[in-house]
Amino acid sequence: MSRSIENIVILTGAGISAESGIDTFRDAGGLWEQHRVEDVATPEGFARDPELVQRFYDMRRAAVQEVEPNPAHHALARLEREFPGELLLVTQNVDDLHERAGASPLHMHGELLSALCAICEARHRWTGTLIEGPPCPACAAKALRPDVVWFGEMPYQMDRIYRALASCDLFVSIGTSGAVYPAAGFVQEAKGHGAQTLELNLEPSEGSHWFDESRHGRAGELVPEWVGEVLTT
Repeated sequence: MSRSIENIVILTGAGISAESGIDTFRDAGGLWEQHRVEDVATPEGFARDPELVQRFYDMRRAAVQEVEPNPAHHALARLEREFPGELLLVTQNVDDLHERAGASPLHMHGELLSALCAICEARHRWTGTLIEGPPCPACAAKALRPDVVWFGEMPYQMDRIYRALASCDLFVSIGTSGAVYPAAGFVQEAKGHGAQTLELNLEPSEGSHWFDESRHGRAGELVPEWVGEVLTT
C-alpha cells in the first residue's frame, strides 16, 4: 500500500467460509442448485411456503455448527485485536465463523444462529430448529423466522457501513462475487472518498476492475499473508 493506513473497512463474502466447508449459493453445486432464489430467499417465498423455507434454514443452521473457522477467519480476528487504528469488519455471511475465530463482525445480511419475531421484532440466539413453530421467548407469538436478510429486504446497519466507507483509508474485499448489491458497490463508494482498495479473491470478481490491487488465490493463504504485511508496516 502506498501510504499510511489508519482506518480499514473489510468486507467478507462466501468465499472466505467456503474453505471451511460451507456451500456457497453461486458456485456449481451450491445451494442455489437445489432451490430457486425466489423460493427460499425472498419474503414472497416465505409467505408462499413457510415450511420449505424453515426446513431449508434449519438444515443450514445445523450444518454451520459442524464446521470450524479457517486460517483466514483467524487472521482477521488477529488483525482486529492488533491493528492500532480503526477497523470495521463487515460480512455478507450469515455463519458465525468470524465470531468463533474471535472477531466481532457486522452481519449486514443477518445471522443463521438468530431468530427474528415477525410480531414484536425481537431477536434471539437460536441454534435449534424453527420448523415446528416455537413461540417467541419475548412475546410468545409463533412467528419466528430466520434472522436473515432476503432479497428485497434492506441489509442491516447500512448507515454505519456507509459512514465507515466515507472515512476509511483502505477498503478490502475478501471472497466476494462482486455481484450482489449494495455490497458490490462498496468499492466504488470507498474509492469515491479517496480510499485505497484491495481485493483478495479466489479468482477475479465481477468488480475486480474497480480495485487498485487484486490478489487471487485461497483466502486461507492470502488473508494471513496480507494481515502479516499490515501488522509489520
